[in-house]
Amino acid sequence: MARNLTSWNPEDEAFWQAAGRRIATRNLWLSIPCLLCGFAVWLYWGIITVQMINLKFPFSQAELFTLAAIAGLSGATLRIPSSFFIRMAGGRNTIFLTTTLLIVPAAGTGWLLQDPATPLWQFQAMALLSGFGGGNFASSMSNISFFYPKKVQGLSLGMNAGLGNFGVTTMQILVPLVMTAGVFGGSALVLANASGTLVGKIPAGTETYIHNAGYVWVAILVPLAVAAWFGMNNITAPHVSPGLASTGGAFAKILGMLGIGLVTAAIGLWLLLPENAGGSGLELSKWLVLPLVIAATVFALRAIPGTIRQSLDRQYAIFRNKHTWAMTVIYTMTFGSFIGYAAAFGLAIKVVFGFQHIEIDGAMTHATVNPNGPSALMYAWTGPFIGALIRPVGGMISDRFGGALVTQIVSVIMVACALGVAYFLSLAYASATPEDYFPPFLILFLVLFAASGIGNGSTFRTIAVVFDREQAGPVLGWTSAVAAYGAFIIPKVFGEQIKATTPEYALYGFAAFYTICIVINWWFYLRKNAYVKNP
Repeated sequence: MARNLTSWNPEDEAFWQAAGRRIATRNLWLSIPCLLCGFAVWLYWGIITVQMINLKFPFSQAELFTLAAIAGLSGATLRIPSSFFIRMAGGRNTIFLTTTLLIVPAAGTGWLLQDPATPLWQFQAMALLSGFGGGNFASSMSNISFFYPKKVQGLSLGMNAGLGNFGVTTMQILVPLVMTAGVFGGSALVLANASGTLVGKIPAGTETYIHNAGYVWVAILVPLAVAAWFGMNNITAPHVSPGLASTGGAFAKILGMLGIGLVTAAIGLWLLLPENAGGSGLELSKWLVLPLVIAATVFALRAIPGTIRQSLDRQYAIFRNKHTWAMTVIYTMTFGSFIGYAAAFGLAIKVVFGFQHIEIDGAMTHATVNPNGPSALMYAWTGPFIGALIRPVGGMISDRFGGALVTQIVSVIMVACALGVAYFLSLAYASATPEDYFPPFLILFLVLFAASGIGNGSTFRTIAVVFDREQAGPVLGWTSAVAAYGAFIIPKVFGEQIKATTPEYALYGFAAFYTICIVINWWFYLRKNAYVKNP
């Protein structure tokens, strides 16, 4: 089988039916599990930190929220260089190497979790490297976009992203399960608080193998990387990866560009975090630091001399297109919400509903364990599961009715649900029996996840319509990079507002942002004289 495809034109129906569909399908079905594992390793901190609380690891809730936030910022930042990998390194080379790199944080996390005395900074380092998994989405989506004709891009990209996003759900089901048995050896730790899995609660005093949360992905990733190496293709046609050099040279480009992303992400985190959490102590505003991290990454990449700069100069043309910026904002609403809520959902359930909120001597306290609280590990998987499952459906509906119209409808639903979740959060966080408010909270959050999943599919369709075939891939990568900062912003905002005892304010802010997106989507793609009518 040829590893490099020197010509590729899926818009030619004869070519598509003769060979194109078969080759594209094979690459898609190898891409999906690689992306699934990327999401799992990127976001497993939302489950691991819940169990760290149950095992009484010596960290505050605020410090544990930083682990999910660090992985979120790292993964989002690494999507910026990953957006441009396919043109300069090839799809097969990129997917193989970026999948293999996931083994490093997975193995490291498993090793560190065996000892509760492990210092926080070592967990933070693994969270930073877990960002490899977040970055993989940009290169994976860019790669698959080149394989399929525009008429089915909503479905094909929705399949890659939606089933890839099942990494979140798979992780949230698999990790609590594998922690119940010593399948990878090592010593067990004893639960101080009750835990849970998909099927029910696990009482305090039970042995658990939290290190399996990392090791299980090593066991999956090794054969998956081998399958990607032998089963996928580079497209060396002029509009995809022209002049592809040696495999070693391609790997060097990827590693160098990822290194730049890790450095800028680490500097941004140092500016953001308090001194007792390994930061500078400056605690600069995230609304200042995040744009600086994005700009520094973009300009640092462009400063690389030689063929990398030449390739980036061509691909950076997307930044001169106003639709790039419009779609970046809109996609942040859909995917940014999905990934941010997925990162924060489990820990939010634990902190808000797992403790009683009681007034003592005129002051509200939030430290008493709620014996009737829902198990975060039992419910955390439900939202990401629905959001990922429905994503290809959003793509199919949008292929028929238009991406912008579908996006507009789900945006209104997201505003309403965010306000509803905020209302029940405010009631729960002021109650000695917060579990009374859990059912409506859960239902509204699940609808919010579903709306964001449909919106993910609809925005893919809009991008396929608005951009030409050369720009569509980099635009998919870039918009997903910015949107992925939701995995940092949402856990960070939740952590800040929980510390301020006003978690509902986080949802008020998100609802306001969704309203702005409604206006942008209407102005660019739905009004009478829209720039690109869609439909």
